[in-house]
Amino acid sequence: METTSRPALWPWISTLARLGLAAVWLVAGAAKVGDLAASARAVAAYQLMSYDLAKVVGAVQPFLEIALGLLLLIGLATRLTAAISAILLVIFIAGIISAWAKGLRIDCGCFSEGGVLGTGRDTAYGLDILRDLGFLALAGILLWRPRTRFSIDGALMGESS
Repeated sequence: METTSRPALWPWISTLARLGLAAVWLVAGAAKVGDLAASARAVAAYQLMSYDLAKVVGAVQPFLEIALGLLLLIGLATRLTAAISAILLVIFIAGIISAWAKGLRIDCGCFSEGGVLGTGRDTAYGLDILRDLGFLALAGILLWRPRTRFSIDGALMGESS
């Protein structure tokens, strides 16, 4: 039997998930947007595509991350943005697993310039995957319960904050 306080709690939990995932995307995008060449090198380091394609992906990725972050921050198209976030996170996790399986020694580039690790620096693939799984869980919460407080979605649907 569900108490009346539990249903009222979900919009707050979803709001925290929305704002947390927004912060992730905004920080990740901001870390890369100032140096698109480094972003391209980070993508190319995974050795999953040609360098020319990696340049395009590396140039687009920071802007996509910032756009997702802004949409989540204001709470517009929350479920759709969470779905796109989940897809990207699964791709990122698969990329890290691929780099690990190939024996590559790279920084994932999630919140940094990425690329090949310097001498004496170790990979952190396991932690990177766990971190991204945590972010994927935030996206999952928003897919399951997209109604959040202080959102444009809520205002458009006539819900009070």
